[in-house]
Formats: sequence, structure tokens, C-alpha cells
Amino acid sequence: MMKSSWIAGLMGIVVLASLKWSSMCHPTPETEAVKDQIINVSLAKSEADNIVIDAIPALLEKDYTELTWQKLSDVEFRDVFLEELQAYYWKPTFGPEVLDAEGKDFYITGYVIPVDTDEDFYVLSRYPFANCFFCGGAGPETVVDLQFPNKAPREYVTDERLTFAGTLQLNADDIYQMNYIIKDAVEYTP
Repeated sequence: MMKSSWIAGLMGIVVLASLKWSSMCHPTPETEAVKDQIINVSLAKSEADNIVIDAIPALLEKDYTELTWQKLSDVEFRDVFLEELQAYYWKPTFGPEVLDAEGKDFYITGYVIPVDTDEDFYVLSRYPFANCFFCGGAGPETVVDLQFPNKAPREYVTDERLTFAGTLQLNADDIYQMNYIIKDAVEYTP
């Protein structure tokens, strides 16, 4: 019973994410009632399972703009030797376009790569897995780390082409994370 209410709550969130509420200039009372019902049902189901998702409806109502992979290519990399690992890594120097985008709310479309589902580590790639950064076919500017508000709402499969929205965070120093991070990531329909 508990698992089915959890699934129903997540389904409500997915339905809510697929609707573009911000584009409705003059919503009718019926659409407002449906919106409120979806939010209430999904919150009630999730709270019953002790899953904290209070922030998700607010995240879906933000006004996101598109972040393109072209914009993320405004970066240069140089080899830097890291003493603690006794290895070189590519240290990014972000260009003005990328620096200007930091901390802003965006949506971006790409291919999901489940790096470690047990650790809730998902990456969105410009290219499918066969051509992505992890297979040597592209650079580190072609992947973003998806950091969900709590945890991934479902288990994503390799090469699902999806759009996610969230806040862009840049990372030039932590070698254990991607250079681009989408904080508070939610599935999004532009």
C-alpha cells in the first residue's frame, strides 16, 4: 500500500511537470482546480511515505529560459597536475557567457546517463552514451550533473532524451563533480 501511494505521488509530480502552467495567460477556474488537485494529491501521497517534496511545485513554477549546449562550450581546459591523485585533470576556465549564466534558472535537453543509480548520480549529456564524454567522444563541457531536490523521482534509463530545469552552478575546483551542475533539477516541458 505504501509503495503504491509513493508511485501515485510521483506520477502526480510527473503530470504536473508536463503541464506548462506559466504559459497560461488566463487560466480558467477548471484548470486552476485541476492544478490544485494534482498538487494536493501528489503532496499527500508523498507525505504519507515520508518523502519531502515541498519544494517541487515551487520549482516547476519558476520562469526558466533555455540553456544551450553551445553556450556551455564557452570554456577552455588546461591540464593541471593534482598531487593527491598523482594525476592530471582538465581544469576549466569559464568564458563570459558561462560566467553570466551561473546562478540563473534554465532548462536543458539531452540524454540521461545513469552513472550510479544507488548513489542517485545522474548526468545529462549532449550526446547519447555511445558518443558521450565518458566514452571519450566528447569533452567535459558536454555533460551536466543533475542534482535533484531530494533524490531522483524515478530510475532513469540510459539515453532517455529528456529536458530538465534547475539552477546552473559552475564547478572549477571539485574534481569529484562535473564542471556544470543543475541544482534542484526537475523534469520539465518547455
